[in-house]
Amino acid sequence: MTSQSQKLSVREKIGYSLGDLAANLVFQTLITYLAFFYTDIYGLSPKDSSAIMLTVGLIAAFVFNPLIGALADRTYSKWGKFRPWVLFTAIPLGAVALFAFTTPDFSYKGKVIYAIVTYTLLLLLYAANNLPYSALSGVITGDMGERNSLSSYRFVAVMFAQFFVQVFMLGIIKSAGGGDMALGIEKVMTVLAIVGTLMLIITFLTTKERIVPAPEQKSSVMEDLGDLVKNRPWVIMLTLTTLVFITLAMKGGAYVYYFENFVDKESLATFIAPILDSLSSIGLNQFGEDPISAGFGLFNAGGIIFMIVGITLSKGLADKYGKRDVFGTFLFVSAVFVALFYVFKPDSVGLMFLSQICHGFFYGITIPILWAMIADVADYSDWKNNRRATAIIFSAMMVGLKAGLSIGGAITTWVLGVFNYVAKAPEQADAAIEGIKLLVSIFPAIPFFVGAGLLFFYEINKKMEVEIETELSKRRTSAT
Repeated sequence: MTSQSQKLSVREKIGYSLGDLAANLVFQTLITYLAFFYTDIYGLSPKDSSAIMLTVGLIAAFVFNPLIGALADRTYSKWGKFRPWVLFTAIPLGAVALFAFTTPDFSYKGKVIYAIVTYTLLLLLYAANNLPYSALSGVITGDMGERNSLSSYRFVAVMFAQFFVQVFMLGIIKSAGGGDMALGIEKVMTVLAIVGTLMLIITFLTTKERIVPAPEQKSSVMEDLGDLVKNRPWVIMLTLTTLVFITLAMKGGAYVYYFENFVDKESLATFIAPILDSLSSIGLNQFGEDPISAGFGLFNAGGIIFMIVGITLSKGLADKYGKRDVFGTFLFVSAVFVALFYVFKPDSVGLMFLSQICHGFFYGITIPILWAMIADVADYSDWKNNRRATAIIFSAMMVGLKAGLSIGGAITTWVLGVFNYVAKAPEQADAAIEGIKLLVSIFPAIPFFVGAGLLFFYEINKKMEVEIETELSKRRTSAT
């Protein structure tokens, strides 16, 4: 391996983080609004929505991601392996993100076909862009401290994207469409597509690949896959990633149903009134007058703000105690606050907000660590096998991400169907309310608890992190 200075400038860290800000304008929209868009705006049944999200999502996970990973690892250009993918997929990704949230005037069958085609293209382009982007973090630097820092920058950017999508977007959609949700979401996605494309181009221009495989390194796809199967930390991280994103997709997609159908409107309006007055006094009037949209936005805002606080603590804790122990501990604690939502009554608005804030803080600590751990797995494979296959390892993790997103989203719409949810009904039956409560509490807490337990079998602790980093540094210096 050839190596250069492993220290990164603030400019490069910010430039890299803009790529995740752009991708998450798409990703957070999928998590938060795709199920609601399909059932309540586009007009698909919960059953068809669930089938589309699960089938297309699993195809994307198990076909698109390994394919892109193998191709990216075998890309050679003057710009490196991964940066060209970020550049050349930027415009197509923005365009298809817009098409996926457009509502053409087709027959019901035509709408189903259009949803399948646009969702498939969106997941393909997302893989072709975000997988090489994620793998890029493994070759920008081999310094694990710098890698932790880079992950923190990256996921602060993610939180900004999440903040916009989950806090302001519902109100903006309603306002932009003048009450027409279909028109509103199309206008909003047009702006997001343009902004996201520009950010991805900036990422390409401001980053540099420093860890380059030696010319003599050659391996087949089957050898790379064989290395993965024997790599126990990779197997655990694949499972863990899937579980994490099942939870994120399930509760993230169900919150809008929770606020629209379960939370008491009068209690919510009373609770948020002082907050809105305080924000209005300093010129922040973006939440609108609808208490559901405003309450939904403020609820998400509280969680995200404290996620960002958690992210700022992540690097210091990971450097001191090791990624594995910190991740497992705080994933478990955050799951407790998710499970608590099952016991809240419709007027327990204060407890809902408090639990969301606590969950956001503790989960925020884990956010940068997940992707830094995956980069460590790539180093572990290099250390064990003397072959670097960064993208295919990250592609496997993207399999977990896409599978988790698809399974979680499909569970959301499937459970709604099983519990007899009726789109746009003035009042839901008790069974539908029970299903919605389970989707924001018990069901999403379970994967987090299981994931925390899995980390007892993950062998890359703090001591091994140092050993791997030292040995690989010696190899790269020797090769240079």
